Amino acid sequence: MAIEILEEQKKYRDISKEGFAVRIISLYGKSGMFENAQKLFDEMPDLKCDQTVLSFNGILSACVNSKKFDVIERLFRELPGKLSVEPDLVSYNIAIKGFCEMGSLDSATSMLDEMEKKGLVPDLVTFNTLLNGFYGKGKLDDGEKIWGRMERSCIAPDVRSYNAKLVGLASAKKMKEAVEAINEMRKKEIKPDIFSFNALIKGYVDDGNLEEAKFWYGEIEKSEHDPSRSTLAMLIPFACDKGDLEFASKLSEAVFLTKCLIDSTILQTVVDSLAKESKSEEAKKLVQLGKSNKYRLYKLKLPSGN
Repeated sequence: MAIEILEEQKKYRDISKEGFAVRIISLYGKSGMFENAQKLFDEMPDLKCDQTVLSFNGILSACVNSKKFDVIERLFRELPGKLSVEPDLVSYNIAIKGFCEMGSLDSATSMLDEMEKKGLVPDLVTFNTLLNGFYGKGKLDDGEKIWGRMERSCIAPDVRSYNAKLVGLASAKKMKEAVEAINEMRKKEIKPDIFSFNALIKGYVDDGNLEEAKFWYGEIEKSEHDPSRSTLAMLIPFACDKGDLEFASKLSEAVFLTKCLIDSTILQTVVDSLAKESKSEEAKKLVQLGKSNKYRLYKLKLPSGN
């Protein structure tokens, strides 16, 4: 159905306007239909539609969104000459994102070097994309080098920059450094968000440290954020495994309060564990919450005999 709707748009007179055509190309990309995006891009001259850096960026973006990583560099190298356009900051940011997503971090860094040589000034998007790429792959030393380049470019890190670092530190089980990063954020008046807290919680879950995981869950409760699906899906099984059914029950109730959608088997495990420990009232409460939840029916059941 999606392709029919998008194809229908090509019949409108606005298709001769570059912005309109680029929006269709973008939608094709987001739908994973790169071949259709490429076809419309190639048809633009016949449709008397200009092809500037705007449409160049549009087809690059469609390529990345469709995860056609094998053609990113070819497009980036071939199309500017054919279109007589110069890649701009957006072009480089799209290419860097593509290389990071495909795991080709050396190519992503080379793009950063290239754009700077051409006199283009990288922005926060550029650096955050690279930080996510390096820290996300556990390459902490390389991530720190990018961080240093960002600071030398006089670009101040934001919460996304720190979240990338937190993910890397937590994955490497460098929890002391991760907490120091959170403290640094607060000193700079950068408020940690739910992704910041989740990064620390995941680190402590992976490290088997329930008390610290509980502490950072408490920090979420003190903040302006609700726990997310990821928060609860991480912590509930962990609390059960550690035998802290009181905490697991509290977290399970938070599922309903925050209207999160998590796998019902996670909640059923809590019900079963509570019943096994003769905490039948707490088990019954969760079953009733599952039945009364108007956003999703969690079909929780009490074990036989309860």
